[in-house]
Amino acid sequence: MGPLRGPRVSPPLALTVAGSDSGGGAGIQADLKTMLALGVHGMSVITAVTAQNSLGVQGAWELPEEAVRAQYRAVVDDIGVQAVKTGMLSSATLVETVAELLAGTDAPVVVDPVGVSKHGDPLLAASALDSVRKKLLPVATVATPNLDEVAQLTGVVVERESDLRAAAAAILAYGPRWALIKGGHLEGDAVDLLTDGDEEHWLRAPRHENRHTHGTGCTLASAVASGLAKGLTVPEAVREAKQYVTGAIAAGFTLGAGIGPVDHGWRLR
Repeated sequence: MGPLRGPRVSPPLALTVAGSDSGGGAGIQADLKTMLALGVHGMSVITAVTAQNSLGVQGAWELPEEAVRAQYRAVVDDIGVQAVKTGMLSSATLVETVAELLAGTDAPVVVDPVGVSKHGDPLLAASALDSVRKKLLPVATVATPNLDEVAQLTGVVVERESDLRAAAAAILAYGPRWALIKGGHLEGDAVDLLTDGDEEHWLRAPRHENRHTHGTGCTLASAVASGLAKGLTVPEAVREAKQYVTGAIAAGFTLGAGIGPVDHGWRLR
């Protein structure tokens, strides 16, 4: 007989509340792969089902509010959670339902205010924007908008690195504790600004000339949530997440005829 082993210690617990991506590169699928890669047990609340591939989103079906609420309660009430990440919440009703659930949960929350897909497909109804501003952002520990989402939510247009401070201030005005403004669409290095209004952390990474970047936003937010579930501080979690995503982008691969995904398992290859 081999040596007796004690009971295994359970991994940290993270929950993603987001839409399903049938192509496997973004959404719930990207979130769960990221959590696994970073040593966290991932759980899910599916808010919408999309028919999606490398060419774009062919269709989207939102789940009813009671289905979202039941999934959330099933997970949180029995298993518990140490960090939550939100992604695609396509309607005002779902945004408000999820915000209410999060307000009653004692765990850090990473809000990725998903507005538009990598292919330019709108994933958030215009009528839901106000709910994101007034209900969802106030319960966020970290909000992770890209520059398009900053413009959509605040009207601030970022054209150069020096504009990132104004973008962060505009997002923080809605109440999240931290804002992570992703400057990936600017020229030069991929630079992001993380700030709580007092301290600033500028995160730089070399830009990889790789067009296969589907799922980067979902992946980054899930990586931050994974770090928070492990007990890291926000700046530590964001720094670790940036390193993970930079490697995943560098390893992004061709899939189908359009934009391929980042490689969530790049460290395992």
